[in-house]
Amino acid sequence: MQTLTGKAAAYKISRRGMLLGTGAIAALGAALGGAGGFKAGHSYGVAKAQVEADVMQISYPIRGTNQPGILTPQQQQMHTAAYTITTDRKESLIRLLKQWTLAAERMMNGELIGQYKTFRDVPPDDTGEADGLGPAALTVTFGFGKTLFVTEDGKDRFGIKHKMPKELAEGIHRMAAEKLDPNHCDGDVVIQVCSEDPMVALHAIHNLTRIGFGTASLKWSQLGYGRTSSTSTAQKTPRNLFGFKDGTNNIKAQDPQSELNQHLWIQPGDTPSDWAVGGSYLCVRKIKQFMEVWDELVLSEQEAIIGRNKITGAPLSGGDEFTQPDFEKKGEDGKPLIPEDSHVAVVHPSHNSGARMLRRGYNYMEGNDKLGRLEGGLFFVAYVRNPQTNFVPVLANMVGDAMTEYLQHVASGLWIIPPGLKDGQDYVGQTLFE
Repeated sequence: MQTLTGKAAAYKISRRGMLLGTGAIAALGAALGGAGGFKAGHSYGVAKAQVEADVMQISYPIRGTNQPGILTPQQQQMHTAAYTITTDRKESLIRLLKQWTLAAERMMNGELIGQYKTFRDVPPDDTGEADGLGPAALTVTFGFGKTLFVTEDGKDRFGIKHKMPKELAEGIHRMAAEKLDPNHCDGDVVIQVCSEDPMVALHAIHNLTRIGFGTASLKWSQLGYGRTSSTSTAQKTPRNLFGFKDGTNNIKAQDPQSELNQHLWIQPGDTPSDWAVGGSYLCVRKIKQFMEVWDELVLSEQEAIIGRNKITGAPLSGGDEFTQPDFEKKGEDGKPLIPEDSHVAVVHPSHNSGARMLRRGYNYMEGNDKLGRLEGGLFFVAYVRNPQTNFVPVLANMVGDAMTEYLQHVASGLWIIPPGLKDGQDYVGQTLFE
């Protein structure tokens, strides 16, 4: 942890005690005034909406070597849900996967999952709330948890226990700053939905949950707004709720295929019978951020904890946002410009045996607690070839991360992501059950 002395140390302790104890800070606000300001803002909003309206017409195919929603340019909205499979019949599970796959393909094309019925005495196939909105860059990504392969009491419900990779069976062990809610962790099946429109994302989870009735029950779901990462070099790096750019140097779609194969995509020999080649692993952590505490840190302390310039996103060793950090470069005081316990230093690939990941996280906000503190943070999402080498060790190293003091991990999950839907296949994950 970063060491503070004198008044700074005393101020830090009292501030943290007040904000995380019985005290609460009243929110400060500022209002924009004047008719001119309103007119200018209104004109800008109309013009911007006209330019960006085309995102509602973007569509992605569900078929391919890999599932959509991984390397796909990251959308602004996310709705992820985990399900408990309530049947022990393999045929029922496969039938559900076929129904889910067909519905996902239609929704990704901007279509209803079923045509409107002319009979008014039966429920419609589609709930209808996204009708007319377009595909809105929708992607639907499916993953399987270890409890689908074998239940917690050791039952092999679907005859696939022998196909479970050891990396999935090992899971994610207990980490620092962790207070997990078991009701919001893991799940037999996970479905990640991303879109440029929140109603389109909600519609997808709404209808997939409805289709699963009787075979799959919703365990938990999570809304995310405003991506905190980018999967393409064409996208700007957004900011998290601490106001910083993070994850700048993680995997991008434009990386060489050899790099993607090494760190992202499951390769031949990685899993039993090679059923998952072309797939990946989805690692999730829901991380609450103590924003009121963070907000009272002086700028220099915030930057030292992160290891980046807050305005430009550049590492404290110099350069711009995409400059590789120089952990050996020292300041006039002889100390590294990037503190050793900074977030950038602790999680950087050079300090984690070269491990890289594709990040696809989102901010989340769930109102406030009884003291008026914001209940929000980061829904951390990472895709990796091997979670036990590319994710778990990095997460474990965060015990020495100065930023950990301002975080609390409240949920976790790990799933294997099957390969993409090939021509001639009827459902995602078909290679697992064949």
